[in-house]
Amino acid sequence: MTLFSTFNVASQVFCRSALSFGIVNLKPLIPGHVLICPNRVVPRLQDLGADEVTDLFLLVQRVGKGLERAFGAQGLTVSCQDGPVAGQSVPHVHIHLIPRKRTDFPPGESDAIYPLLESSERALRGNLIASSSGQTHGGLLVVPKDEDRMPRSEEEMTREAQWLRTFFTSG
Repeated sequence: MTLFSTFNVASQVFCRSALSFGIVNLKPLIPGHVLICPNRVVPRLQDLGADEVTDLFLLVQRVGKGLERAFGAQGLTVSCQDGPVAGQSVPHVHIHLIPRKRTDFPPGESDAIYPLLESSERALRGNLIASSSGQTHGGLLVVPKDEDRMPRSEEEMTREAQWLRTFFTSG
């Protein structure tokens, strides 16, 4: 069993390292938006040992390379809300990894991802308990409000995890 806080996410795992794992997102902001988590369930980054932090960020780096290939991205948004006052809603360290393209948002508005990420994180715990890919308009990504994005089914997330596994090898 693989836990994200108290939630069993074993079917959503697409990549593992010695001390961390990657899971697909229940309500991705952009196609390819995934979470990287340490195996050990701890609420804050400071609660991890040096070996766990190293492993976590090496997996972030490895998954980032794979996501850029898989989604044709030119960059990544890497984000960690570390503690409730920083917007963390699930008390398990997790890094949001979002593949980015120049066409995600209108020119000069790349940072529009951050309010969307904050809103998404606030709703994450409720969405996990209750348990989309983006659409484009005029070539730009349209990200619906969090309340308008429906949680994906277990089957849909499992299929995405299986597909993403093809971009990663063990180790």
